[in-house]
Amino acid sequence: MPPSSRRPPTSRFLNRELSWLEFNRRVLNLAIDPGQPLLERARYVAIFANNLDEFFQVRVAGLKDQVAAGVATRTPDGRTPRQQLAEIRSRVEELSAIHEELFLEELMPALSGVGVHVTSWERLAEQDRKALSKEFHERIFPILTPLAVDPSHPFPYISNLSLNLAVTARHPGSGAVRFARVKVPSSLPRFLGVPGTGSSVPVEQVIAAHGALLFPGMEIVSAEPFRVTRNADLDLDEEEAEDLLTAVELELRRRRFNQAVRLEVGPGMGEEILALLCDELEVGPQDVYVCRAPIGLAGLMPLANLDRPELHHAPLTSIPEPHLNGADAEGLDLFGALRRGDVLVHHPYVSFRSSVETFLNRAAVDPAVLAIKITLYRTSGDTPIINALIRAAELGKQVVALVELKARFDEQANIEWARRLEKAGVHVVYGLVGLKTHTKTTLVIREEEGRLRRYCHIGTGNYNSRTARVYEDLGLFTADEQVGDDLISLFNFLTGFGSEPSYGRLLVAPLGLRPAISALIRGERELGADGRIIMKMNSLVDADLIDELYAASNDGVQIDLIVRGICCLRPGVAGMSENIRVRSIIGRYLEHSRIYHFANGEGRAEPVCYIGSADLMPRNLDRRIEALVPIAEPTLRELVLEILAIGLADDTLAWRLDDQGDWWPVAVEHAAHHADTHLRLHEFWAGRSRPVR
Repeated sequence: MPPSSRRPPTSRFLNRELSWLEFNRRVLNLAIDPGQPLLERARYVAIFANNLDEFFQVRVAGLKDQVAAGVATRTPDGRTPRQQLAEIRSRVEELSAIHEELFLEELMPALSGVGVHVTSWERLAEQDRKALSKEFHERIFPILTPLAVDPSHPFPYISNLSLNLAVTARHPGSGAVRFARVKVPSSLPRFLGVPGTGSSVPVEQVIAAHGALLFPGMEIVSAEPFRVTRNADLDLDEEEAEDLLTAVELELRRRRFNQAVRLEVGPGMGEEILALLCDELEVGPQDVYVCRAPIGLAGLMPLANLDRPELHHAPLTSIPEPHLNGADAEGLDLFGALRRGDVLVHHPYVSFRSSVETFLNRAAVDPAVLAIKITLYRTSGDTPIINALIRAAELGKQVVALVELKARFDEQANIEWARRLEKAGVHVVYGLVGLKTHTKTTLVIREEEGRLRRYCHIGTGNYNSRTARVYEDLGLFTADEQVGDDLISLFNFLTGFGSEPSYGRLLVAPLGLRPAISALIRGERELGADGRIIMKMNSLVDADLIDELYAASNDGVQIDLIVRGICCLRPGVAGMSENIRVRSIIGRYLEHSRIYHFANGEGRAEPVCYIGSADLMPRNLDRRIEALVPIAEPTLRELVLEILAIGLADDTLAWRLDDQGDWWPVAVEHAAHHADTHLRLHEFWAGRSRPVR
C-alpha cells in the first residue's frame, strides 16, 4: 500500500525520483499478487531488482554528483539533492525489505511446492552437496582468482555490479588473519542448478563452501558476499571526440570503475571488513545496504524463464497485420496497399514480424527500392531488422542507419552491430553532437513509373524483434507525401549539417515539439468545459507543460492521463488540477506507446491525435531528436481512441494517482474485475483481423 498519510499538498509538483520508486513499487505489487502465475511473480521480482540497479547507476549517481559539486538547486517540488538522497534511502529500505521478505518467505516455499527448489547450501542433502562439489571442481574452481590484500597486494578494483566474496582466513600457526576478494565470474549463472534435481543454490554459497580449496592451509573465518553499484553515466565530451565510436568504447571501459554509489553486503559481514570495504570504495554508511536475500535478484530471470507452461501466463497470440500479411507472397502488393491508405499497427497484439519486419524485408529485395534510411536506438544484434539492412546494402541499395551509440546500457551492443552494418556496406551515422537520436523512423524510397515515392514507418517503440513481443507500442505506415518529405528533411539534418528544417506534418524535438504541444493544450483551453485531452506516455516530468495542463484544468478542460512510470503532476487538487485524472497500467506487457489526443485540435473543432517517440520530459523535449506523427485518417484515429478508452476503463491492471502522490489499485475500488487492458486489446485486435480502413 502507499506509504504516505493524508496531508495537504505542499507542492505543485511531485518529486521525480520518488515517483519513479513508486512505479517500481507497482512492479513489486505484481510479484506480491497471488493471482499471478508463480514464475511470472519470480519474473517481477527480477524486474524490480534490475530496475533498482539502473536507478542507482543513473539517478542516485547523478544526485551524488550534484552533492559532491556543492549544487543545492531545488527541484520543482522544492527538494535539494541532499534531501532527495535521504528520502530515496528511506524509500529503498522500505521497498527492499518487502522485496526480500517476499522472496524468502513466500516465493521460495511456493516454488519448492511445485518442484522448483531455490534453496541454500546449508539446506542441501549430502548427496546434492556432493553433486555440486563435483560441478565446482569441474566448472568453477579453474576460473576463480582469489586476490589477497596486504602491503604487497593493493585492494583490487571492483567492477560495477560484479558479485564478490569478502573472505577472511586465519593462519593456523601464527593466528594472523588475512583478507582476500574472490570475484564470482559473470559467466556463471546466478543460481547454480544441482545436477539431476530441480534444486538451485546461489552460486556464491557454493564458492564459499569450498573456500579451503582457494586458500589451502588456511582456516576460513568468513566468506560474505558483496556487490558495488557504480555511476553508469558516460563522461563524454562529444565536441572533442574525433571518433565518437572509439570515444564511447573508451568510456565504457572506464565506466566499470566509476564512483561507487551503493554497497550491498550480506547480513554476516563483520564490522571490520565492512569498514575496510567502505574505506577502499569511498562510500559512507548511507550507501551501505544489508541484504537478507541473495544479492542481485535480477539474476532470477533465467529461473523465471523455465519451461513450465502451467506456471506462466497462458500464451496470447499476435495476429498478422491484415494489410501487410503475406506481402512477400505472389499477388499481394505491399507498397500498393500503403498507397491506398495508412496502416496502424499495435504491438504485441499485431505481430511485429508480419508488419515492420515484412516491410523492411520486402524493401530490401524489391528491385524498385533505391534507398532505405532508419534510426536505431535499441535493437538486438541477431534481429531480422539488421539482416534486412545488410541484405539491402549487398543488393546495391543506398542504406543509411543512424545509430545512437549513447543509448544507456545498450552502448556496447550498439557498437558491435554498428560495425557489422558498416562491414556490409551500410552507411552508419552516429547522430548529432549533444543530442540523442531517440526517434523511431524508417524511410523507403521507391521508383515507380518514372517518379520516386516515399514509404514511411514512424513508431513509438524500438526496432527490436525481441522486445516487440512484450512491449506495447504503436506504429504508423504511410505513403503520405508530406510525411515522406518531412522524413527526408529529418534524415538530411541528422546525417549532414545545417539548421534544423521546418516540418509540414511531423512534430520534431528539440525545436518544434514543445511549442506545438503547448499550442495544442491552449487550443483546448479556448473551449473551456468542451475541451478534452487524453495523453498516454511513459513519464510526465516537464514542469512547464504540467503548468499548461494545470491551466487547462482551471479553464474546465477534462484531462485523462495514462502514465506508466514517473508522474510529477499532482492531480485532483482544488483550484489547480481538479479536472485531471492520472492512472498507470502495469501488467504482462510494458506499456510503452506515446499518444497525444486533443479533441478539438487547437480549437478548430477537429480532433488531432499524435503518436511517436517522445515522453513529456525535459530530456525528450530539449535534448533529444524525437518525432510525433499525426494520425490523419479518421478510421485510424478512431482505433487509437478505442485503445485509449480500453485503458481508461481498466479495473484490473490500473492504478490511480491521488492528490497526495499516492497510487491506489483501481481493482480495490471495483467489486467486479472484467476490464484487463491487455486481454481486452488482444480481443479487440483479433476482432479486426480482416483489413479495416
